[in-house]
Amino acid sequence: MTRNGQRLLMLIDADAAQQRQLSALAARGGWRTVAVPDGAAALALLETAAGRPVDAVLLDHSASEEPVADVIAALHECRPALPVLVLTAHESVADAVAAMRAGAVDFLVRPVAPQRFVQALEAALAGSVSGELRPLTEKIPALLGFDEIVGSAPDFRAALAVAAKAARARVPVLIDGEPGVGKEVVAEAIHAASPRAAGPRVTVNCAAIATNLIESELFGHEQGAFAGAFERRIGQFVHADGGTLFLDEVDHLPLDAQAALLRVLHSEEVVPLGGRHARAVDVRVIAATNKRLLDEVAAGRFREDLYYRLNAVTVTIPPLRQRSGDIPALTRHLLARIATQPGLRELGITDDALALLAAYDWPGNVRQLQDALFRAAVLCEGDALTRGDFPQLAAIGARPAVRLANGAGTAAAPALAAAGGVTLFRPDGNLRPLEEIEADVIRLAIGHYRGRMTEVARRLGIGRSTLYRKLSDLGIDTAA
Repeated sequence: MTRNGQRLLMLIDADAAQQRQLSALAARGGWRTVAVPDGAAALALLETAAGRPVDAVLLDHSASEEPVADVIAALHECRPALPVLVLTAHESVADAVAAMRAGAVDFLVRPVAPQRFVQALEAALAGSVSGELRPLTEKIPALLGFDEIVGSAPDFRAALAVAAKAARARVPVLIDGEPGVGKEVVAEAIHAASPRAAGPRVTVNCAAIATNLIESELFGHEQGAFAGAFERRIGQFVHADGGTLFLDEVDHLPLDAQAALLRVLHSEEVVPLGGRHARAVDVRVIAATNKRLLDEVAAGRFREDLYYRLNAVTVTIPPLRQRSGDIPALTRHLLARIATQPGLRELGITDDALALLAAYDWPGNVRQLQDALFRAAVLCEGDALTRGDFPQLAAIGARPAVRLANGAGTAAAPALAAAGGVTLFRPDGNLRPLEEIEADVIRLAIGHYRGRMTEVARRLGIGRSTLYRKLSDLGIDTAA
């Protein structure tokens, strides 16, 4: 650690402008930086007294003519415990796999959001499971329909049912939930199930764009509209015309941009910065946030009128820890998707490993589970993942083991107990009505068998006509 308690980051990057930008981002998290142009210069610095305080290395993928794997290997030979992060402009899973097998602890894609950058540095230094490589969520497209989203917990299926109904309408949708629960996946499913499915689907991460550029990003600008506007730019609202615009982390919009967004939602017309003429647009807006927007409204950070405009329908995605019974099926589904990526293969997973995953609280939700599975799949040498392939989880520890009725103890018992996904008792200790329990069982079956109603009826031991009658009587949507 450097003077005054600051940590020291070594940047291996030959681009002076990018060095300044990354140094400024690192400074937000209390890091001091030292920059070198290539791997040879980095090794030379590490061997001097000035290089001894270096806490982490950020290696630009294009900074050296040598393969990235060779540079990482040389750095680790010099300083075995030094965490190395890789930065690239290309969203390549193959590059992520190669960097990881060489010993990188994380893989970032330019442009990287400031919060993501600082979190990656902190996680790398702490050796935390939250700092896993994230190429799965960032670089492998989801593009799942409602019938392909894995999860049978009643609260989760109920949220999907609301989303499926909203998909048929044109109204804005607000999706809220903790980071990593899958808000973008749900937004994509809404688009795919809507009459706009053939139209464009445009995503804007409001937290990843500088506040002074967000209006230009959304609405476009004319040449000369502001300093640096050397050419005309088409905004994302125009790109999304006839389709869906997904505003992720909408709570990061500055107040001026919020006012402009509200005007567009009311008028359905866009005027680019510096422009004189409006252009009509037909765009369905889906917004997402991991904050409670009403609290942001109360604090004066979010416009109340925009809040009520955006949340015509609200979909709340529960955290993974509240649906731990979904973890086994979700794990197998994610492993199947990981296997389709370059350099990876199909893998099984042992019951012992599943028990470890099911017993962990997953503060980073589904995204963190994806990250952990990706890391394990890249480094696994056998045909199935075992408990030993998740050393970070084993080191951190899982929820305490519980005693089963037969006297046996298992750390996975909470998840196994929740696997049924049906609550029998009310909070006051009394049994729930049979109709409510039956509705939950049917929702669970629909989710578990991915909406295949013939299979649902067969597994429940009833005919299809009986199943559909029950769906009608209980008010259950088939997407639930």
